Amino acid sequence: MSTDERDSEQFFRNRGFGLKIGFGAKPAILSIDFINAFTDASMPLGSDLTAEIGAAREALDAGREAGVPIIHTSVSYDDADLVDAGVWALKQAGTTTLRSGTPAVELDERVGFRTGEQILVKKYASAFFGTDLVPRLVSQGVDTVIVLGCTTSGCVRASSVDAVQNGFRPIVVREAVGDRSPRAHEQALFDLEQKYADVVSLAEAVAYLRSTAAAQV
Repeated sequence: MSTDERDSEQFFRNRGFGLKIGFGAKPAILSIDFINAFTDASMPLGSDLTAEIGAAREALDAGREAGVPIIHTSVSYDDADLVDAGVWALKQAGTTTLRSGTPAVELDERVGFRTGEQILVKKYASAFFGTDLVPRLVSQGVDTVIVLGCTTSGCVRASSVDAVQNGFRPIVVREAVGDRSPRAHEQALFDLEQKYADVVSLAEAVAYLRSTAAAQV
């Protein structure tokens, strides 16, 4: 960590930022956009997320063993002229690769999707915007969302901010989120940790998920 980074961290700490929200009683895992378009480095919107998917799989498997609700998200567009992408389609050419019914918008097989897990299709960055995610979570009594996925500075950040705004505890798993830009990744994690979410290690997240299973015995 550079001197500037240490000074910045101290600046926020001195003013009461970065407090812990803490884990709640009933979690769900929100796995953001681990789809081929984002995990295949040869695609316009893709990058190599091998390590992040490996960490996410460990958290997902812990959640599966604990019986925790798991919601995966994808981004896809139906309209030939990308009308359902709105003005966002004007900002990045890669949006044209996110066509419904194509392999690009399917979940990366490495996440190990299982029957009974949910897939939520969204149109914009946040998993909450324009979707039924809130009632899905509320109907299951969820108070905590364990956030995995990509990209850290985009859809992970937007979804985490919306989670806290909707009354859920966002817990971002550091090793299980990734970005095309290391700089954007680190800045997003810093910003989230100071103002919107708890950023925890994979070990902490797995231990918590396993504890929820023990609590049900």
